[in-house]
Amino acid sequence: MSDFKATKAMFHLPEGVIYLDGNSLGPLPKATAQRVSQTVTQEWGELLITGWNKAGWMEQPMRLGNRIAKLIGAPDGSVVLGDTLSIKVYQAVASAIEMRPDRKVILSDSGNFPSDLYMADGLVRTLGDGYSLKVVAPADVAAHLTDEVAVLMLTEVDYRTGRMHDMAALSRQARDVGAITVWDLAHSAGAIPVDVAGCDVDFAVGCTYKYLNSGPGSPAFIYVAPRHADTARPALSGWLGHEAPFAFDPDYRPGTGVERMRVGTPPVLQMAALEAALDVWDMVDIADVRARSIELSQLFIEIIDERCPDLPLASPPDAARRGSQVSFHFEDGYAVVQALIARGVIGDFRAPDIMRFGFTPLYIDEQDVAQAANHLCDVIEQRLWDHPEFKKRAKVT
Repeated sequence: MSDFKATKAMFHLPEGVIYLDGNSLGPLPKATAQRVSQTVTQEWGELLITGWNKAGWMEQPMRLGNRIAKLIGAPDGSVVLGDTLSIKVYQAVASAIEMRPDRKVILSDSGNFPSDLYMADGLVRTLGDGYSLKVVAPADVAAHLTDEVAVLMLTEVDYRTGRMHDMAALSRQARDVGAITVWDLAHSAGAIPVDVAGCDVDFAVGCTYKYLNSGPGSPAFIYVAPRHADTARPALSGWLGHEAPFAFDPDYRPGTGVERMRVGTPPVLQMAALEAALDVWDMVDIADVRARSIELSQLFIEIIDERCPDLPLASPPDAARRGSQVSFHFEDGYAVVQALIARGVIGDFRAPDIMRFGFTPLYIDEQDVAQAANHLCDVIEQRLWDHPEFKKRAKVT
């Protein structure tokens, strides 16, 4: 059984703060500062450029990819790190659509993260010649998954509401109609059990700065099913995806396996932070994390139902159908969230009216949840949000 008291002690949590926004940016693991400092002073500082060989910097993307693979049900050698999530989305979708040259439709849903839709839209505009992005309501995806679809591109957990798609069922249906699947695991990896191999997923991508706690701007990952790893053509043909990067060949030859999905120089300092953050995951089982997150989120909902019964739940009421977050509708939700932050409870807001709260058992417990729920009801019942300073929008909401 996972010891969540032990994991909570491994994070730096500011005094007096209840942090319910790890679904947007995870908090700082205490070991991270020392690990990054070591990379800066002992590796970069003392080894200089020889650190690429002596400190193993060049192998980091695959070494850490294997650690993430364990969290998403992927085999060793099928996940690699680097670049941003938007770049990895583009890579995956571009490679996938090329694998179905007789089809021109990318199917996605209106609950998908906008950047994923932007990248797909940009791709079809570049391709021209009748290519299109078809966006339907989340509940209608299965009905539109026909033999005209080249690529099914979905985020497993809706970033606003936490609603979960059935990865296994939709991947099976996609396979039956000959479509290639691309799953975004940004709100899945480290939050819920994922089994990309068991679900026969073709491509998956995700970030490491949310539930994996590796810090702002940390690199994304991409999974390529082993059956495609040596045939999928990387649309972004970066030098580190080359078969022999330091041959400096003027002609591109893709590397073997998932390493061909590497693009540019790996972000060594951010990967050092990720390495420290992943040590926490060696202490827990993802099934325990999921069970505990459901308990915490249910407690939050129950308190709010009792004290603020008129606050509409935006997330599915069935815990099995939502990820590790709970969202509510409120017209002045942005102001409510700012008022909560002023009281030491950090959640976040997503337009147009979603107040969003993440439940991560690694550092959140029942006492935190009960206090946060009561603060939320106090703010709403007493209209503590109705002040000008809480309504002024910042760049990041």
